Amino acid sequence: MALSKLEKRIRIKRRVRGKISGSSELPRLSVYKSNKEIYAQLIDDHSGKTLASASSREKGVDANGTKTEISAAVGKAIAAKAKAAGIENIVFDRNGFVYHGRVKALADGAREGGLKF
Repeated sequence: MALSKLEKRIRIKRRVRGKISGSSELPRLSVYKSNKEIYAQLIDDHSGKTLASASSREKGVDANGTKTEISAAVGKAIAAKAKAAGIENIVFDRNGFVYHGRVKALADGAREGGLKF
């Protein structure tokens, strides 16, 4: 029987997460996208804490434009919060999503904001 779209993404997510992990010095930037919104978190996996987060639902993020433009704005917002927390280098976790479109726009926005990965 064929796997559903969600089951495929979860399989890919498990494979990706088996290879990467975040620490306090090199946190993991985890991305989640729904049909309407996009979310990003900087996570320290050793202590199990979220260091910073940003989403398209926040008031500080410019909510005008296409979903791709909003994703880039979320990337810049998470980069600004990371800089404020003293974080410059990260590990990118696409969370099983294809690195294309909104996920790529968020990553490019984070790079423009000064994060290195």
